[in-house]
Amino acid sequence: MVSQPSRRIVRGALVATAAVVAAALPTAPATAQPNAADALKKFNELSEQASKLNQDHLKAQEDLKAKQGELDKAKGDLANAQKAEESLRGQVDLLTEATNSGANFSQISALLVSDSQQDFLNRMSAINILAADNADALQKLTDAVNAADAATKSANEATETSKKLLAEMDQKKADLDKQLAEATAQYRSLSNTVKSQLAASGDMSNISVPAGTAGRALQFALGERGKPYVYGSNGPNSWDCSSLIQAAYRSAGVSIGRTSYAQAAAGRPVSRGEVKAGDILVYYSSQSHVAMAVDGIRAVHASTEGQPVKIADIDSIGPISGIRRIEG
Repeated sequence: MVSQPSRRIVRGALVATAAVVAAALPTAPATAQPNAADALKKFNELSEQASKLNQDHLKAQEDLKAKQGELDKAKGDLANAQKAEESLRGQVDLLTEATNSGANFSQISALLVSDSQQDFLNRMSAINILAADNADALQKLTDAVNAADAATKSANEATETSKKLLAEMDQKKADLDKQLAEATAQYRSLSNTVKSQLAASGDMSNISVPAGTAGRALQFALGERGKPYVYGSNGPNSWDCSSLIQAAYRSAGVSIGRTSYAQAAAGRPVSRGEVKAGDILVYYSSQSHVAMAVDGIRAVHASTEGQPVKIADIDSIGPISGIRRIEG
């Protein structure tokens, strides 16, 4: 039998040995590495943020283009106003010269030099016409000068606004590039199994579509399944979410906006229970993603980086913020 003191000695030796072994082992990280589900969730969050920034950048491009159109018009108005001012100023100068040369007689001088009553009336008529022409020319000149001033102000304001929008667009592009880099890095951290699942084209079977505009738009969208998602792409070899929807309806003869924001206001609203083929599904409170309903259960959409155009369950794509019907 081992005595109590001996047991204490053995127990102490074991504790000391365990401490030495523990010190020799690698230190475990303070926090566990994220699992596959966490990595995928983070990727989806980053992708959604990038999608919003992509739509913001596209909208900024449209705003800048519209403002540049206003600037071009303002410059044209200014050129026309300056031309009219120059022409009218010449007319006023001629009338002034005629006045200084004695052509603008007073009524008394006309009476004194007239040979007859008819001559007097003729001279008075000429005086009145000359006075009216002069007044009319002066008024037109004044209007032309005011128009030129207004056009100059408008052109200057449009120029400044364009510069501001250009700076904002550049900033949005920089924000987008940064977000894309983060999303791409997160995508690369995913396992090959998850990447393969994301890259799968899904249901590629033939799907019947209804007749009419919505059916033709849906037929186009379904025909793009398997093509890659690229931020800001306008097709035909790759798409982002809103460019696919725009092109689909364009193929059916309907013009809608380029951004998801514009598409969220297109057509008329319908409820979730009313969804049918061709409806535009708008996702997230930011309205940063859109898809097209295949039926009341499925939708086709250009999802995000690393995923092709594919069919997915309507409610699995994200929280729906609105549904728009272009036809009917």
